Amino acid sequence: MIIFYDGYCPLCIAEMRHLRKRDKHNKLTLVDIQAPDFSNRYPTMDWHALNARIHGLREDGTLITGLDVTHEAWKAVGMGWLYAPLRWPVIRYVADAFYNVFAKHRYTISYLLTGKKRQCDRCIPGEASEK
Repeated sequence: MIIFYDGYCPLCIAEMRHLRKRDKHNKLTLVDIQAPDFSNRYPTMDWHALNARIHGLREDGTLITGLDVTHEAWKAVGMGWLYAPLRWPVIRYVADAFYNVFAKHRYTISYLLTGKKRQCDRCIPGEASEK
């Protein structure tokens, strides 16, 4: 599975680092949507949609988003049981609503939880740097 993540988000970076460390069988391809060559490598992907929330591309070409990506990614590295409850029917509804709030405010939440600001050379393509 390909995971498209926000390389400016400190919490997103930390999660990808943990996934990479546990991905002993190279089941995941982690793609930073903030990389300068992203649009050249993935010209058919909608950067704005990808930036709004995490996306995953399954091997069969199915695009998934949000906590479905998180669960499948951790499942691929043998730890899906950790996130499986977030996909249970009643919990899923609440977890997805929480994730949508997180995704929208991830830079602020990351800063509050880690003390780290977003890591970027250019936070919005084509605009001046924000550090």
